[in-house]
Amino acid sequence: MYERESEQLQSIIDDSSRIVFFGGAGVSTESGIPDFRSADGIYHQQYKYSPEQVVSRSFFLQYPEAFYEFYKDKMMALDAKPNSAHRKLAELETAGKLLAVVTQNIDGLHQAAGSRRVYELHGSIHRNYCMKCGKFYDAQYVKESAGVPRCECGGMIKPDVVLYEEGLDQSVIRGAVQAIAEADTLIIGGTSLVVYPAAGFIDYFSGKHLVVINKSETAKAVRAELTIAAPIGEIMEKIQI
Repeated sequence: MYERESEQLQSIIDDSSRIVFFGGAGVSTESGIPDFRSADGIYHQQYKYSPEQVVSRSFFLQYPEAFYEFYKDKMMALDAKPNSAHRKLAELETAGKLLAVVTQNIDGLHQAAGSRRVYELHGSIHRNYCMKCGKFYDAQYVKESAGVPRCECGGMIKPDVVLYEEGLDQSVIRGAVQAIAEADTLIIGGTSLVVYPAAGFIDYFSGKHLVVINKSETAKAVRAELTIAAPIGEIMEKIQI
């Protein structure tokens, strides 16, 4: 399946030297990490509080126990491994064809696959800091902590992820926007382009080729040269470098 589309994508990649990949939750679903908005995603599961409530800064500060119960269970997939899409993007970077990965994901799988220039718009589960003294803690410490993870100084630990009501990191924004603006090809994959301001970053692209690989339609209208409605790992693993 998707032979014609895969051939078109191969031709575009062959014609490119400054590719930027902009990805979302659909990139990691093939690694067993649930997304938020698909039919079987987190938003469609029943919890006492909605996911939007739980992953907000005000909820985190007011109900840290409930936050961490949800966060550890649904957002910290520490056993997940990179899939074909992660690995192929790392290969493209090593080959000098990919400038950067811009991701909305917080799982760290792009780096685990070998990608070096990754702009994590929404932070990472692998970075956690004491809100009192700033000491760093890794994801394993947070995952294995009973209840709310605490620093040795007694302060509460907060994951370095962007919660609702929080702004994106300005240096990450600048890097991501500059990479997209410099790209000759932008591949959008595994994202419905619902979450702003991240989805608006693609407006900075003015290069030659725009590709969308996503199982469902994107919410934001983009004039893509090539659109492939398929799992991204299945498509990317066909690419020859």
